[in-house]
Amino acid sequence: MEIFRQITANNIELKEYPFLKELAMEAYLLENEEILKLDNNNFNDVTVLDAEIALKSGRKTSNRDGRIDILAKYGMDYLAIVELKINEINEDTLNQLEDYLNEKEQLINKHPEFWDENENPPQWIGVMIGNSISPELQRKLQDGYKTESGISIAGMVIRRFRGQTNEIYVISDTFFNYNYTNRDFSKFEFKGVIYNKSRLVNKVVKSYVEKNPTVTFAELEQAFPSWIQGSMGVFTTKENAQEIYNRTGHKRYYIKADELIELSDDTIATCTQWGIGNIRTFVDTVNKMNNGFKIENK
Repeated sequence: MEIFRQITANNIELKEYPFLKELAMEAYLLENEEILKLDNNNFNDVTVLDAEIALKSGRKTSNRDGRIDILAKYGMDYLAIVELKINEINEDTLNQLEDYLNEKEQLINKHPEFWDENENPPQWIGVMIGNSISPELQRKLQDGYKTESGISIAGMVIRRFRGQTNEIYVISDTFFNYNYTNRDFSKFEFKGVIYNKSRLVNKVVKSYVEKNPTVTFAELEQAFPSWIQGSMGVFTTKENAQEIYNRTGHKRYYIKADELIELSDDTIATCTQWGIGNIRTFVDTVNKMNNGFKIENK
């Protein structure tokens, strides 16, 4: 297994800038949720839902209540309980996280707003984050560790640095050996290139527009009706996508310059919110089009 590494720094001199308290680490991750990305497939679209959530009898191994540091959502299929440690993550951290995962139904029962994806129950994962990882835990995670109930566990080591002019940089190493299957609909081949779910949609819509350069917003909606995705639609206007991001702080659409798509009468942004159910509908719709497009699940 290869370590999934993210380095958010340029080639400049950096000095160690460690987190002094878990709450400081938590606050930083809440403001920079993209650091919680675990890979480039199903776990690259992350949204923090809440933090510091009380969990009654959450620590059964020590016979006391617990408190979840962060609850996150990956795409439209997964919820994650995230456990933070200011120092090393190890077997004790894993035991604590497994205690919390055993009580995960409390979260949905008490906070139904956390999950409303077409009434399908969420899939769960657990994530441990610290400034180092024990060799024993690293081996377990690299082998693809799962709880007794089949929940996959990830570990992340975060190191923070300060630049010469006080910019903050983070290096994260993620240990996560997830067993992808066709059921996950996690990787797709289109025109000889492999994409994850949301990137696939962006590329297919962009290719359709390149093939039909005079297409209008209304005509594109006929080709890719909003019901394919659900409540958010396959795409929206650039202005609406930006307004949603400004209001919520979460990117529900691709809004970078190279991700936007120019139509003959508007500029659009494609949706990032794709799960197992609606991506299957999208793939089926595209493969039935009479334009030579073909998507294959890898």
